[in-house]
Amino acid sequence: MKYTLSINGKNHTVDAPEEMPLLWAIRDLAGLTGTKYGCGIAQCGACSVLIDGRLVKSCSFSVSDAINKEIFTIEGSSETLEFLRQTWNDGNVPQCGYCQSGQLIAATKLLDAVEKPTDKDIDDAMSGNICRCGTYTRIRKAIHKAVALKNNAI
Repeated sequence: MKYTLSINGKNHTVDAPEEMPLLWAIRDLAGLTGTKYGCGIAQCGACSVLIDGRLVKSCSFSVSDAINKEIFTIEGSSETLEFLRQTWNDGNVPQCGYCQSGQLIAATKLLDAVEKPTDKDIDDAMSGNICRCGTYTRIRKAIHKAVALKNNAI
C-alpha cells in the first residue's frame, strides 16, 4: 500500500505493508539511515524517533499508524538538537556511536519538555536508551551543557 509519511518536514511516499515497522520505512524506503535497528522489541532505544513530539521506538510502531503525523529523526533539524550535537561532540560522548541517534532524539524530547532538567530527570528520560559502551555519565554532562548553551542563546 502507498503511504505518504512526513519525515523531518518533507513528504516521502512509501509502498509498504500497513504492519511494516516504521523503522524499516524510514531506513529502507525513505533512505534515512540515521535511525538504527537495535533489538527489534522496543527495549534498546536505538530506533527512537519523535512522532508529533512523542518519543517512540520505531521498530514497534507501524507505518500505517504514522500517517498524518510528523516524524522527526536524527537527520532532522531543531535548535535543541543542534545544541545537543555540539555538546555531544565537545564532550566526546559516543564511543562506538551505535546508540547515539536514539540517545540524541530522547535528549531532544527531554529538553523540549523540561527547561532545566535535574540529574534524575535526565536519568529517567534516558532510561529507555541502552548504551553498550556505558557513556551515561558523558551523556548526562552533555545534556547539562546543552541546557546551559540553550539558556544563554535565549
